This record gives sequence, C-alpha cells and structure tokens, in this order.
Amino acid sequence: MVIKQNGTKLSLVVGVVCATMLTLAAPAAHARTAEDDHTATLAALKAFQANAGPGAAIHAGGVGGSWTLSAGTGTINSDRPIRSDEHFRIGSQTKTFTAAVLLQLVDEGKVSLDAAIADYLPGVVTGNGYDGTRITVRHLLQHTSGLAAFTPQVVIDRPVSNPDGTYDLAELVRKGLSYAPVSAPGTGFTYSNTNYLVLGMLVEKVTGQPVHETVTRRVIEPLGLSRTFFPAPGDRALPTPAVNGYHGLRAGGFYLWTPALTYDPSLFSSAGAMISTLQDLTAFYQALVAGKVVSASGLAEMQKVREVGPKVSFGLGIGRKELSCGIVAWGHDGGVPGYMSQTMVTENGRHASVVTNALFQINPPADQLHELLDTALCEDAARRP
Repeated sequence: MVIKQNGTKLSLVVGVVCATMLTLAAPAAHARTAEDDHTATLAALKAFQANAGPGAAIHAGGVGGSWTLSAGTGTINSDRPIRSDEHFRIGSQTKTFTAAVLLQLVDEGKVSLDAAIADYLPGVVTGNGYDGTRITVRHLLQHTSGLAAFTPQVVIDRPVSNPDGTYDLAELVRKGLSYAPVSAPGTGFTYSNTNYLVLGMLVEKVTGQPVHETVTRRVIEPLGLSRTFFPAPGDRALPTPAVNGYHGLRAGGFYLWTPALTYDPSLFSSAGAMISTLQDLTAFYQALVAGKVVSASGLAEMQKVREVGPKVSFGLGIGRKELSCGIVAWGHDGGVPGYMSQTMVTENGRHASVVTNALFQINPPADQLHELLDTALCEDAARRP
C-alpha cells in the first residue's frame, strides 16, 4: 500500500499484533524498515495502546524527517490503522491556538497580559466569590486565576443550550463560575476550562468576530493547516478521513467499545472544540516554538512557566516538559469524548504527536503516554544517568 504525504511517498509495512508503521521510502537494496529504526517507540506505543482505546498512533521525528507508527485499529471490528492525516477532535490542544491569538492581540497593543479581565469584560467574572478586577488575562492563560475546575458535560449537568442545541460562551462561563473559587488570584494552579472560555469571550469582544473565525483567520489559514478546523456552532461533522472515537472500558484482557456520544463543538468552544490531524498539530507547534505565530516577546511570555508537577511546568497556553534525555519539549494535551491526544516539540526540531480513540475518565494511561512521548523524543539522544 502506498500513501502520499506532503508529496513524499511512504510505504506501509504490517508489523506484529496488528501494528503498522510508515517509513520514508528508500532504495530497496539498502532499505531498513521503520520497525528496525524505531523498535523502542513501537514497544512504548503498544504498551500505551494496551491501556488506551481500540487504536493509537504516534507521528514523530526530527530534522531528518518524520515517521508514523500505529497500533490497534481506528475502527473496531476491522484492521484499520490510524494514520497521521486522519481527523480527530483535539480537545484542550485548542487552548494553545486560543492563547496564540491572545498573544497576537497583546503584540498589537489591543490586550494587556496584566490588565484585569474586568477591564475588557465588565460584570462577567463576578459573584460567587469571584472578583474580575483582581484576575488578570495572564492568570486566565496560566490557570492561576483561582477559577474552579470545570469541564462541560455532554450528558449529565449540561450547561443550558440554545434551542438549536448550540451553546453560548457566556452561558458556559456562567456555568463554570457557579463553582466557588479554589484560591486567590495568582496564588495557585488549578486547570480549568472556564479560564479559556472567558478568554474566548475576550477574543470576541476585542476582535468583534466569533472566536472560531478569529482563530481560523489568524492561525489556521496563515500556517496552511488545511486539515485543521475550528468548527462553527452547529457544525458537528468530523471531516474525512477520520479516526472514529469510542467510549469503553478495559478490565484485564477484557474490553468493550461503543461509539462516542456526539455533541455540539460549541460545548467546548475556545477551550476544546477544534479538529486536526497528527501532521497538522506537529506543524502548528513547530511553527509556534520557531516564532512564526507570535512575536519573539510574545513567545517569551508564553514560555514563562510555573511548575505544576515533577519536571512539568505550564506557561501561557503551553506546557514545558523535561525529558529523560535532558531535552526540553513544549506542547499540550487534549481529551474529549472519544479521543485522548498530546503533541510535544523541541526547539531543535524533534516532535511527537499522539492520539488514541477513547478517553478514560478513570485510570487514564497517563504514565504510558508520558513514556511513549519521552521514548520517541529521546530517540538517538543520550539519556541522563
């Protein structure tokens, strides 16, 4: 089977236990397979997929080129490996796109990072213990606002929707603010989708355009991300080719999968509504850390981090992770019904983007995902003792 990727021929090689891998075509007389070149990453991918969805894939590489490994299947009851050009819902990786737009607005002098959100959205972040005059744009971007953790639910305790089933940002924010503050602004880190829903309102207020249009015009189109979409409210379609998402459970060797529930993307909006591919996400984060999306000063602000875990820090819409080989990687993860993903890139060109087609609320394979990304990004790099 031959696949075209960015004009380069790739060959598909079937491996062990339904694993597949894509490798750059080379002269047959001297060809090495991707299985030979990336055995450690393939093993880590299989370990991750065994604790994740029906399928999983990683698109990785460095300055010398990219490669894709896939384990399991993108469609249950079939042997259909996940490919790097297939669409899936990226969840909270959307936040980095939203943050990039905000930093562009900062570059243009339209927003100040250290201004109170009440200066732009008076009366929005108020009541129930919240005071928008003390919460800055920076606090919201870095999840240090003190806003309570909140994830919009598809079935239970959903925010109030419009008659057509779409959701307004203002209503989502009201729902998020119905939970009491967890800390004073600037004193603690609490990851909350409400922060980025408020920021979506800020983008709309400053630009006068819906946030999905602004992200598309300012980031997606200039970078030529032809397989990346911020769907408008009401657009529930997942473009083809697509990775099918599932709900499920694993118990030992037993597993059960059902198709993921559908929902309107406006439920997650500027915090998690976007659709992309492993290839496009890699291109976006590489462009971001290369200074092609925001100014040098804007990128420096994004990369001012706060430690939130062992060797993990969070900046303005982007995370920093120190790898076992001493390399620093930047990126974000994402999770919405049917999908769990993460993309990390380094300043020297290394990159890895992962997706699996199920999201587990209980016992997610976070450790296995970390090991997979670490293994791929540290290939051919000396590990620290």
